Amino acid sequence: MRFLPSSLLLVATLKCASSFTTPPHSKISLTSSPSSNLHAVKIEGYDEAFATIDSCATSGEPSPNLYNAVRFIDKNALQIYPSLDHKQQLWNDAHGSWKLQLATGGGKFTEFKPVPIFAFAMIDDLNFGNGVGLNEGMVLLSLLGPHVYNTQRRQMVITIDDLFLGANRATEYVPGFVKDGMGLGKGVDDYVKPQRPPAFTFIGGSEKALIARGGTGGIAIWTRMERDIRPAAYGQLSDS
Repeated sequence: MRFLPSSLLLVATLKCASSFTTPPHSKISLTSSPSSNLHAVKIEGYDEAFATIDSCATSGEPSPNLYNAVRFIDKNALQIYPSLDHKQQLWNDAHGSWKLQLATGGGKFTEFKPVPIFAFAMIDDLNFGNGVGLNEGMVLLSLLGPHVYNTQRRQMVITIDDLFLGANRATEYVPGFVKDGMGLGKGVDDYVKPQRPPAFTFIGGSEKALIARGGTGGIAIWTRMERDIRPAAYGQLSDS
C-alpha cells in the first residue's frame, strides 16, 4: 500500500484500523489531553532528527533526509524510551487527534510519500479511531473501537467496533460479508493464530509529530491537530 490513489488510501485506512471492539455502542472519553512535558532521553542526534521529522510532519512534504531521521529514532528507541515510565509517557503523549501526513506503504519502501487526502487518527482513554474525509470539519467515513496498549513493546493493538458515515453511526447497516472482511465487532481474543489483530508500534513522538509502524512494516507520520476530531467523526457519541 503506497497511499497514492484515494481508493487505495481508503482501503489502507480501513485495514489499518480494521478491527476494534467494545460493546455494541462505543463510548468516547473526553478526559484525555496531551502531556506538556515530553519524557524522552535526548541522546546525541535526537534534536536534529526530530527537527527534520517535525518540519516534514507539519508541512506534509518529505525531505531527502526524512527516512534517515526516522530510522535514527527507530534504531535508538531503546535508548530514547528505556524504561516503562518513558514508554508510558510516549503513550500518554500519543493521545489526541492526528492528521496523517506521510507514509512509506509496506515495509520494503524507504521513501515517504505525502498522503493525498484528509485522513486522521484519534486516540483517547478508551478508543482508537480513524477515517477519511474532505477536511477536519467534514469526515466522510470513520471507524472506532477500543485499544490495548502493550507498554513494554510500545504497541497499540486495535479492534473495530463501530463504523460511522458522516458522523452518524451506521454499524447496523453494514452487510455481514463486509463486517467479516473488516473484522467489525471482532475482539482481540477472537483472532486465532496465525491471524493477529491490527496493531501499531510507536517509534517516537514529539509535540508536533507521531511516528508509528503498521503490521506490514510501513511507517506513517501524523501531525497533531489543534481541533478535536471526535465531534466531526463521531457526532453525538462524543457528547456521551
